[in-house]
Amino acid sequence: MKKIVNTNNAPAPIGPYNQAVNAGGFLFVSGQIPMNPSTGEIISSDIKAEAKQVMENISAILSEAGVGFGDVVKTTIFLTDMQSFAQVNEVYGSYFTDQFPARETVQVAGLPKNVNVEISVIAIKL
Repeated sequence: MKKIVNTNNAPAPIGPYNQAVNAGGFLFVSGQIPMNPSTGEIISSDIKAEAKQVMENISAILSEAGVGFGDVVKTTIFLTDMQSFAQVNEVYGSYFTDQFPARETVQVAGLPKNVNVEISVIAIKL
């Protein structure tokens, strides 16, 4: 059994997917980009601002599902430039306090809407 999770506090899906799916005790959150959910504007002023918007979008989805960053067990960070890693990591790390999730970070040739960062997460939902 699966339950779809969507909130107006994060960007609406721009394709045939949902913001998150709760299945088997896990919450699978689709990759989030630095899009302001209220305006649809892409945040592109600098990589830290982009990463912050991504993490805020993830936070809104986690909250809608009744979990938080402490419940995240796995993340994937996609970057168009690995030179941005330290700055994204600084912002990303500020959302976790302990028992950090497993993670990989990969450089990709391109991301939706020509953004520089996208992050997806998997959380446990007990």
